[in-house]
Amino acid sequence: MSLQRSPVVALGGGHGLASSLRALVLAGTCPLGVVSVADDGGSSGRLRKDFGFEPPGDVRKCLVALTQYESIWTSVFNYRFPTGELAGHSLGNLIIAGLTEVTGNFGKAIQ
Repeated sequence: MSLQRSPVVALGGGHGLASSLRALVLAGTCPLGVVSVADDGGSSGRLRKDFGFEPPGDVRKCLVALTQYESIWTSVFNYRFPTGELAGHSLGNLIIAGLTEVTGNFGKAIQ
């Protein structure tokens, strides 16, 4: 007899939702995250102001949290530029911003 994993839905934003999703992944569940995109601080706030689309920071944190294994991509998405015009921006936020510009749609960008 084979047991199928039922999805577990978590709602929220910020570090709390990402932490919850990570715990669910490590517990072997099949988590689904519904992410509030109301973040207006730091890198996300700057991108929201400059480009007018949803701030990517909380979504980025959740995407990283949903990865089953630590990888170079975890480090890449979480990397923050320390100096210059990109100071404070996370590379993952910039990747999501670029994908949003290319696809014309934030939802498509995070797929």
